[in-house]
Amino acid sequence: MARKIHRLTALAVSRTTQAGLYGDGGGLYLQITPAGVKSWLFRYMRQGKARGMGLGPLHTINLAEARSKALACRKLLLDGADPLEAKRQHRISVALSNAKSMTFEQCATAYIAAHKAGWKSEKHASQWTNTLETYAYPIFGKLPVASIDTALVMKVLEPIWTTKTETATRVRGRMESVLNWASVRGYREGENPARWKGHLDHLLPKRSKVAEVHHHPALAYADAPDFMVELRQQEGIAAEALEFLILTACRTNEVIGARWKEFDLAEKTWVVPAARMKAGKEHRVPLSPRALTILKGLRKQAQDEFVFPGQQPGKFLSNMAMLELLKRMKLDGLTVHGFRSTFRDWVGETTNFPREVAEAALAHAIKDKAEAAYARGDLFAKRRRMFENWARYLARHPA
Repeated sequence: MARKIHRLTALAVSRTTQAGLYGDGGGLYLQITPAGVKSWLFRYMRQGKARGMGLGPLHTINLAEARSKALACRKLLLDGADPLEAKRQHRISVALSNAKSMTFEQCATAYIAAHKAGWKSEKHASQWTNTLETYAYPIFGKLPVASIDTALVMKVLEPIWTTKTETATRVRGRMESVLNWASVRGYREGENPARWKGHLDHLLPKRSKVAEVHHHPALAYADAPDFMVELRQQEGIAAEALEFLILTACRTNEVIGARWKEFDLAEKTWVVPAARMKAGKEHRVPLSPRALTILKGLRKQAQDEFVFPGQQPGKFLSNMAMLELLKRMKLDGLTVHGFRSTFRDWVGETTNFPREVAEAALAHAIKDKAEAAYARGDLFAKRRRMFENWARYLARHPA
């Protein structure tokens, strides 16, 4: 004969106060402790042993809810499962899920910390943090990274895509990198909602369509010899650094961070290590006679490892020093980077050196993969002749 269930009533449950177990049937019991605390207990047999599992206190779980929980336990037993073991596994699953739950901001912080050592400067890391704090964190920084979708990404990008296109492009790329990192670490699944190709390129206009390209203001190559005469009249380390930069057509950070160990004055060669190059590839620079003269003069008064030392011991020249020099020379319309364009225009307009020689001198990466695969040399001998011609051109008598 089937055991009767639902023996208890809500009224009886609320009024009973004596300590003990009161069966509702089907393994469900109301448990009252000597202190008067009421809770629900499910009792069952498993492999010949009596077991009991708490279902919650009465003040949280009412009679109907307790019966529903007891029914779920009986179904587990019918399927051959142990309710206590199922409860334990559920707790483990929840704990693992909580441990793996990371907000976007936490993931971004972890990503920056993991990659910071490989970036060229502290400034780069601060730029990452600042742009994400300004644009991404207010929208979804505190949300689980697993919940970031295209709608949220668009909410970040749409307000700034046409007005701050350069910044928006960087924010998009940084969000994509953080979300990729989160996927690899197991914090999210599915496609990256911040990817451009085949996704956001269908939702946002191309950068080239909404942002005007601004080139660095450059000195006309015809005016370069006159400028060099005036530059050589300037005093200070910044003037020597700028002249050296113009003679070698290198970038500001490559020049101001130059260390003596990178130079072989006997071989008239400067090797900029990959870690200090924009493309992450070692760059050999042939030194013209004038460039060597500058270096030999600086070598005599060198006090530390930097060729162009800053005002503080052990620090190299500020990246603003050469720009400030141009302002003092009443040439604040120019930029230091623009002298690379001056050099490139001179090569293209007045010499017969091939384009690839000029591009190699500027340490520009070859975008065409097939061409890059065959371009294994660095055209060093040709670049040496080109830089010697460039130095002679700059030393011409002014018009």
